Amino acid sequence: MENPGGKSALGLDANVAAMLAYLPICLVGIVVSIIIIVTDKTNKLARFHAFQSLLLMAIAVVVYFVLGIIVGAAAAANSTALALIGSLLYFVVLIGLLGAVILCMVKAYQGQHFKLPVIGDLADKWSNG
Repeated sequence: MENPGGKSALGLDANVAAMLAYLPICLVGIVVSIIIIVTDKTNKLARFHAFQSLLLMAIAVVVYFVLGIIVGAAAAANSTALALIGSLLYFVVLIGLLGAVILCMVKAYQGQHFKLPVIGDLADKWSNG
């Protein structure tokens, strides 16, 4: 049974719950996403955006961890150029992630099933289960 336009398990409209799943302030998005996934079995929009949000944040953590290792190794080796490139990549990834989060928040609030490349299909598959 699908609940496309109704309330989420949090008592919020589906589009508001889906938007909050991406909110990057004080881990609100991660907490809201987990609550939606665990409690809301009927609202496809909120579940899809909750899964996509968690996958996006997981990828961000892995990328930042790898970049941190590269920058740390460059700093330990006294390689200014590599440390500068790594720091620049850090900044580019941060801007890209922020852009993706804002775009996903807007699309979720509009009630759209906006899929990010690769993780969007995975989130869609998991949200149906």
